[in-house]
Amino acid sequence: MSTPYAQDRDISPEQLCIGLYVHLDMHWTDHPFTFSSFKIKSLDQIATLQSLGLKSLRYSPERSDGQPLDRPADSPAVPPASVKPLEDDPAYQVKRERLARMAAHQAKVAACERALMSSGRAVKSITQNLFAKPKEAYAEASTLIGGMADSMLVEADVAIQLMADKIGNEDVYFHSLNVAILSMILARELKAPAAAVKLVGLGALLHDIGKADLPDRVVRKFTPLTTAEAAVYQLHCEKGVAISTAMGVPAEVRAVIEQHHEMVDGSGYPRRLSGTQLSLLTRIVALVNAYDNLCNPLDPQRALTPHEAMSIIYGQRRAQFDATVLTTFVRSVGIYPPGTVVALSNGTLGMVVAVNSSRPLKPTVLVYDPAVPKDSSVVVDLELEPEVSVASTLRPSQLPQEVFDYLSPRKRTTYFFNADGSKGS
Repeated sequence: MSTPYAQDRDISPEQLCIGLYVHLDMHWTDHPFTFSSFKIKSLDQIATLQSLGLKSLRYSPERSDGQPLDRPADSPAVPPASVKPLEDDPAYQVKRERLARMAAHQAKVAACERALMSSGRAVKSITQNLFAKPKEAYAEASTLIGGMADSMLVEADVAIQLMADKIGNEDVYFHSLNVAILSMILARELKAPAAAVKLVGLGALLHDIGKADLPDRVVRKFTPLTTAEAAVYQLHCEKGVAISTAMGVPAEVRAVIEQHHEMVDGSGYPRRLSGTQLSLLTRIVALVNAYDNLCNPLDPQRALTPHEAMSIIYGQRRAQFDATVLTTFVRSVGIYPPGTVVALSNGTLGMVVAVNSSRPLKPTVLVYDPAVPKDSSVVVDLELEPEVSVASTLRPSQLPQEVFDYLSPRKRTTYFFNADGSKGS
């Protein structure tokens, strides 16, 4: 149900014609259309609208292609026998099926949240055991990554979900999870063998372990580091190698830990390596780590939207990353990555919840519709809506408060896949 505007006009169902932009002031489940506001495209839509039993509808003159038909002087009532029962409308049946899928989707999201929190606790335990029980920490990390990788490889599909903000310093553990999960997704898209997917996941999960041996005042500092502090901070790569050696990790994983801040153009650290001096696994983690740091910096006020982060990576820092890895990442995560707040061409606001790698301009969007309860919110696959597209992207701060509360865009974004590997939308 859309908010009425002063320029909207009420018309009778008999005045409907193709080109009018109409608003249905009724519950979303009581009509068969995907959106409650839309431009009429066919006579079939008019027939369906006239079968809803409404005495009047709102339409927006400024968004319509023409004027409504003249109001009949004395329009006779439509004979009941000629009104097609709503439940018999094929579009309504499709909508009922969509409602069932959305309910299943919500259940999967809840399962993802539980799995995510469990994985977060595992990462915290791994971090706490780095020095006292390094071998046990490595075994726990291997078990965690093995379960993730096996699920992805067996089922072949990954659901990328948005999860809630983390409290206090807990976000450091979810950064490691973000980088591990996205790195495995990217490695899989690059057709890496199963063993390599697990190795890149392990390297990504452990890439920042060297920070555990640095002063917290440097690691957790919000403001820019001084030259001296930056030199200390960069030691986390070297210290990570020492810790990982005690853990007994494979050489490929140790290389990721040492080189995840190296860039293919030689502008990184600690050794200013470049090009083929960096393994494919390192090039994957370097890109994903840079992307997630833009989305989830220590200071939430500096966080970029996923779309903004992708734009900076591709538009301003492209030379720093492997071209094939970057192109594949854009295709996998999408031009409009999950978490991007969008305005659709039909005037609806929403948030991207899944990407379409074959049609990156047509993501799956959770739409704002106050006629639909938040816990049953509508999820629309834009590939199935040829008349609707993404018109622009927005920062969460640009949303009206009621829309912000409904969509719940996250200051911090976490990606996770369903345990059964099935798509979440």
